[in-house]
Amino acid sequence: MTGLSILIPTFNGICKELVSELQKQVAMLPMDYEVIVADDGSTSQATITENRGINSIPHCQYMECQKNRGRAVIRNFLVQQAQYEWLLFIDSDMTVCRHDFISRYVACTGHDVVYGGVSIGGDAKALRGNLRYKYEKKEECQHTAIRRQQAPYQDFHTANFMIRRELMLACPFDESIRQYGYEDVLLGKRLEQKGIAICHIDNPLSFQVFEDNADFVSKTEEGLRTLHTLRDRLRGYSRMIDFAERHQRLLPLIRLHHQLWGTLERRLLTGSHPSLAIFKLYKAGYYLSLSKQDNMMHNIQQPKTTKYRA
Repeated sequence: MTGLSILIPTFNGICKELVSELQKQVAMLPMDYEVIVADDGSTSQATITENRGINSIPHCQYMECQKNRGRAVIRNFLVQQAQYEWLLFIDSDMTVCRHDFISRYVACTGHDVVYGGVSIGGDAKALRGNLRYKYEKKEECQHTAIRRQQAPYQDFHTANFMIRRELMLACPFDESIRQYGYEDVLLGKRLEQKGIAICHIDNPLSFQVFEDNADFVSKTEEGLRTLHTLRDRLRGYSRMIDFAERHQRLLPLIRLHHQLWGTLERRLLTGSHPSLAIFKLYKAGYYLSLSKQDNMMHNIQQPKTTKYRA
């Protein structure tokens, strides 16, 4: 490896400590490097002020964008700013949890794309009523390299992966996605279409920042709306889409259940004792109801025609 650009997009997230740890590790290796943080129009002045301290760390830069342009755009911007052959993308809310994190990636430069995965941190007792924590902890067993390699393109996420810069320039993030979610899945699909293998390794970053239940449910709903918009492009890359296509007979019942009980389910999910079973049911009902709403709007917008007796 001749050089490594560590790229961190952020929005209202303090990441100076993350940058400091990454710089400490990469500085010990015989290679050129840089760490670039791109702030996607943060609204918290305190966060911006704290992150400006990144500029005082050797080979590190904090770049401020004046307005929020979205997850895909800010990542493509970082690629353009990078100067080295290899890019390591890291989300700003991740935590380094092993001392050899960078060196384990450097050892994998025989592959074009490498994904390290995530682990779930946090205080289980303090977070027992946090829906995001409960959900991520239950899914953690799916994050191992062995499990991810079974569906290497579907189980690919952008919170922690390394890729050749020339490849990222050829396969940029889809900037048409303005809402939350699925820009990483579409990137995985493009890599598969081009026949580019993704190497999965156990080199996780720790996820330790969990939003409150109301924010997580709202973010989940936004992601489902994005998924519904992209459903034709994401067929075969989403368990929700696969479920909807395999169980056509159940769809009217799930929609009816959501119509009757969705408001109550949402109230329970945003409360202090959320249930993962209810969360799963709520997501299915919410997503399937989007299709019904589309059909209703389509019917309303159809021009009325007058039929004449022959």
